[in-house]
Amino acid sequence: MPTFIAHRQVKFSETDMAGIVHFANFYRWMEEAEHEYFRSLGLRIMEKQPDGTFWGWPRVSASCHFDAPARYEDEIEIRIEVERVGFKSLTFAVEFWRDNTQLAHGRLKTACCVCHPNGTLESMEIPANYRQKFEAAPAA
Repeated sequence: MPTFIAHRQVKFSETDMAGIVHFANFYRWMEEAEHEYFRSLGLRIMEKQPDGTFWGWPRVSASCHFDAPARYEDEIEIRIEVERVGFKSLTFAVEFWRDNTQLAHGRLKTACCVCHPNGTLESMEIPANYRQKFEAAPAA
């Protein structure tokens, strides 16, 4: 499937005293890129339904491996690709690049769920209109 590309510049608040990005930010950036990807398809990461429930995509797992440091004011390219469309879940492969240097790579697995008004979550089949967009998504 095509790769979606998001861009960001490293902020000072995302770094340590040496100006190197704290590792936890890569996880946040994965999620931000995932949300941008959904929006690029005209989808929402959380969508209220007529019955008062919400459809959403909670995380099942996330991993990130670090290859090179990112630093304050670096321009970062985040490449996100749907690696697998399952019955109830999506798996994304994510890469972080600065020019020709790969900074990190990881995976993010989310489950399609309905959130009931009482707060309970229940996994559900990915709706056909979502599945169709994930499988036919053009590159950004």
